[in-house]
Amino acid sequence: MLFTSDIDDLISDDSLVSTLCMLVDTPSPTGEEAALAEKIVDRLESYGVTSHIQALDEQQANAFGEIKSDGGKNLLLYAPIDTVTSNSEDEDLPWLGPELRPDMRAQAYVDNEHVFGLGAHNPKGHAACVIEAARVLSQLSTMFKGNVFFGFGAGGMPTHSRAGFPDNTGHGVGCAQLISEFPEIDGAIIAKSGSSVTWEEVGFVWLEVTVAGKHNYVGARHLMPYDNAIANAAKLILKLEDWFEDYAVRHATELCRPQGTVSHMESGWKRMPAFTPECARFLIDLRFTPQQSAEDVETEFAAVLKRFSDELNISTRYTKTQTINASHTSPEDPIIRATISVWESLFDGPHQTFKLMSGATDANILRAHGIPTARIGLAKADLPDLDFALGMNCVSIRELRRLTTFLILSTLHYLGEANHG
Repeated sequence: MLFTSDIDDLISDDSLVSTLCMLVDTPSPTGEEAALAEKIVDRLESYGVTSHIQALDEQQANAFGEIKSDGGKNLLLYAPIDTVTSNSEDEDLPWLGPELRPDMRAQAYVDNEHVFGLGAHNPKGHAACVIEAARVLSQLSTMFKGNVFFGFGAGGMPTHSRAGFPDNTGHGVGCAQLISEFPEIDGAIIAKSGSSVTWEEVGFVWLEVTVAGKHNYVGARHLMPYDNAIANAAKLILKLEDWFEDYAVRHATELCRPQGTVSHMESGWKRMPAFTPECARFLIDLRFTPQQSAEDVETEFAAVLKRFSDELNISTRYTKTQTINASHTSPEDPIIRATISVWESLFDGPHQTFKLMSGATDANILRAHGIPTARIGLAKADLPDLDFALGMNCVSIRELRRLTTFLILSTLHYLGEANHG
């Protein structure tokens, strides 16, 4: 029987940091994960974990490993491996910022007990913890009865395909294919941001809104009917931004507060500022909870879009471009009970649930395939001036060790052979 102190002795900070630096130093933007998947397999094999590549196409691949024994339950420890930005100035700038800071590049560095670099926290810090857990569990394989699978999926980011890439990238495509390699999975733990256990998360609907106007010329603005589609869209967007806040409050659940945002806009000819366009288009990501349906969300949005359009006396229409359904695992499921029990043991107190979830992950894909899934991950680094990008690209070594300990103890507890102290 193992105690937390026994696990601490088996986890190596040097191994964790080395693994994470390898992950960061191997660029893996969505659609280009194959090179990293191969390195993950090599690392797992060096730890004595039977591992495989699962190719999606020439540039996309998953990696997975397995520790098998006779009988018992099947547990999956999972992390995606693609980064939301590309490590390319041409592709990422200026929308990511005026320049690629050091933490935004696929080049890891260690400073003051933190690891920095593209995806060092999310998703690669989480993948590093799963790999280190595999290393330790391979040494403890005689101490549990059951099978442990380690999955590393391509296409985990909520994104359509990048320019020049096939359509089958992003939105959990790797996770969905990876599941086909395994026998029936009894429970899964997905390692993604958030330092408490959660058992449900939001889905999302992506919508493209088109706002009408009149094609015109600045020299004829005072002579011809003038109706600027860009100005119309701006007025509508301001109304929607206020509505998103109200929507989130009205649909909040115990764990989730579903958000919405306008994230992209296009209109007109960049080469001809003298001419107004006939239309403007913008994109919306609207999140929803497991207590809502995608159909209900679309109906609600259609009604509010009509109301705002009538108030502004503008013509609009919308199309739906993507839907990922929200998901829920019963808090009474053994995987949730086991992970909460481990959390309470490690933190020496009642589990503290994070109640403002609005992030969507491959947990939705796992649950859609009938796999009860717990989510837990790394806490954000406690650094001054922490913006979203730095939060994704920096992780404390102490947090890496904590999550690795959690994954190991949760595996042992779920498979029925652990005692925590």
